[in-house]
Amino acid sequence: MNPIDQWSLDQTRRQFFGDNGLRMGGISLAMMAAEGSPQAAGAAERVQPPLAGFPHFAPKARAVIYLHMNGGPSQLDLWDYKPGLTQHFNGELPDAIRRGQRITTMTSGQSRLPVAPSMFQFSRSGRCGTWVSQLLPHTAKLTDEIALIRSVHTNAINHDPACTFVTTGSEVPGKPSLGSWLSYGLGSESNNLPAFVVLTPRWSSKQAAQALFSRMWSSGFLPSRYTGVALRSSGDPVLYLENPEGVDRNSRRAMLDALAGLNQQTLQRFGDPETRTRMVQYEMAYRMQSSVPELVDLSGESKATLDLYGPEVTNSGTFAASALLARRMVERGVRVVQILHRGWDQHGSLPSEIRHQCSDIDQPCAALIQDLKLRGLLDSTLIVWGGEFGRTVYSQGTLTSTNYGRDHHPRNFCMWLAGGGIRGGIVHGATDDFSYNVVENPCHVNDLNATILHCLGIQHDRFSYRFQGLDQKLTGVEPQRVISEVLV
Repeated sequence: MNPIDQWSLDQTRRQFFGDNGLRMGGISLAMMAAEGSPQAAGAAERVQPPLAGFPHFAPKARAVIYLHMNGGPSQLDLWDYKPGLTQHFNGELPDAIRRGQRITTMTSGQSRLPVAPSMFQFSRSGRCGTWVSQLLPHTAKLTDEIALIRSVHTNAINHDPACTFVTTGSEVPGKPSLGSWLSYGLGSESNNLPAFVVLTPRWSSKQAAQALFSRMWSSGFLPSRYTGVALRSSGDPVLYLENPEGVDRNSRRAMLDALAGLNQQTLQRFGDPETRTRMVQYEMAYRMQSSVPELVDLSGESKATLDLYGPEVTNSGTFAASALLARRMVERGVRVVQILHRGWDQHGSLPSEIRHQCSDIDQPCAALIQDLKLRGLLDSTLIVWGGEFGRTVYSQGTLTSTNYGRDHHPRNFCMWLAGGGIRGGIVHGATDDFSYNVVENPCHVNDLNATILHCLGIQHDRFSYRFQGLDQKLTGVEPQRVISEVLV
């Protein structure tokens, strides 16, 4: 017999009448939240409230904008200035530097590993004097707001496990993403937009880009309501958001109320958290019918703001448009915005392709910092910039004075932080003369994740979820540390 049918037969009389009542209290509460009542707007009645006891201590930041450069941007050509490499041009990578460490199959078969110095000029920027490549002139002007970490390292040497690692804290698929952990622990200050939103803008590189996997914004073993909501880069931001022809808003409301009653009965009977997720998501979709069109309508932005982000800002689906939307979202109470910009996997023709990529992101990244600061939001918003690993100092394929490629390099790469809780104008960590090994202040990916949690008032080793008999954590089971040197 079907176990559900058997369960129904085994019910007591009291259970039957209790489970099939109208549950008017639950329905009324859902309707109050849907209509944006004053009670729903209060902290105690937030649609997406925090866990009890969260945050653990007073946070510096209340929101995160995570700018992920998918593919692995070259630290040698952007942030890790190595002028001494010019004298090693086309020389063999020294064994004392490589130390027999693993390299990918894409270059392990090469007869040589010729050293390829960056062909781009670097200059000191800001009062702090941080060295920045000519490819990032706009971002260079904001270095006094940035904490640059030159010694990030990871475990994975190929894209998919490395992307999964940097966004979930583990190479093993099925773990919750950073954004999901934060929306689970801290909830959202917005009742009309999701706690965690993902944007995947277009990119300008002409080379094939790495695929994006939804596990990078998945809730994993957490309830599915904490999965990131991906807004489309072209067309309608969310499919099927508008009511079908012939269905008005009042009809939609009546349908959702009736559906909420049925789902409430199911929830009372079986206690499945996914039923609650379904109820919450239906209501959020209803609110988003109004909130999303307002969010993406940039007509109210001043010309000065639009000019700040650059000429591409009014073109839907560009990185510039996504950066402005990120500011608008945190302004409206969204907890986490993740922007994933593809096209940074430059195994060949790096000098030309990296120019395209930097043209996409440089001015918008600088504008985002400036815009948040002008609106008094930078101190409460943490910005994170980086990829899943770095690139090799040696060239993949043919090396010339004007062209080279770089393979994957997990042993050191650069990321920067700005905003809530971050001490700007500093450089943390250092690498050897070939940007191949960390020689000072190594920072593991999960050290970075611990630091992000800290900025939002969460003690990483106290933030766990019981799954498969383990107290699972974003930062894993090994000891990690908060990078206190970059904090105010």
